[in-house]
Amino acid sequence: MQQQKDTHRSLEKALEMLLAFTPYNQEVGTIELGDRLGFHKSTVSRLLHVLASHGFLQKNPQTKKFTLGPSIVELAWAVNQSLNSHLVRIAIPYIDHLRNTVGETVVLEVAFPNNTIIGYMAEGAGPIRIKETVGGRHWYHAAAGAKAILSFSPPEFRSRVLTGKMVRCTPHTITDRKRVERELERIRKQGFAFDNQERNVGIRAFGCPIFNRERRPVAAVVVAGSSQSITWAKRSRFVPKMKDTAAEISARLM
Repeated sequence: MQQQKDTHRSLEKALEMLLAFTPYNQEVGTIELGDRLGFHKSTVSRLLHVLASHGFLQKNPQTKKFTLGPSIVELAWAVNQSLNSHLVRIAIPYIDHLRNTVGETVVLEVAFPNNTIIGYMAEGAGPIRIKETVGGRHWYHAAAGAKAILSFSPPEFRSRVLTGKMVRCTPHTITDRKRVERELERIRKQGFAFDNQERNVGIRAFGCPIFNRERRPVAAVVVAGSSQSITWAKRSRFVPKMKDTAAEISARLM
């Protein structure tokens, strides 16, 4: 039994080490990684060797530091394939229909442990193009869809996200934890989020969560556009249709 517990704890530590390289995959040395995670140097060294031997990490021969390896890329590819074959495939016709209805860009944001990823985007006909592409990442505190997902996520997930560093993407980004928590509470009450140029200057957006059969938010429908075309005053034009779209996609996932 003790051996089984030790094995489980070693696995947990290895996973924590891999997550320590997100979101920028910067080089990290053995001592630095141990200090960051509170692990003993010998434990870090042993697990780094195991992860590197399986391609999850790679060592720079000059600096002797580590970054994520090719096996991570293979896993990411598998995840993307899964998304494309299920959630995104289901959502595409609904996203396209909403874009055609409201005339603005509609985005599908998919939930991941540390951020959301754009799974699909139907561009609107407006003159201003949103500088985003499929595969782009959004911070949970600084985008409409991401905030919508975070607000309805379990408390322990919200707590983990909010205890991390919150990057200031624009002068409008909210990075104070208490202010973000108040914002999330408002989102839960109203059922949708508003991005007031918090991710990109000149772009505003509304976001609404998509739920799976466990009633956990797994993605979000986002209507985005220029700060002139998307305003809080116009929410009655976009939000009901966006909520209907999110509900239809959610029903398909149940």
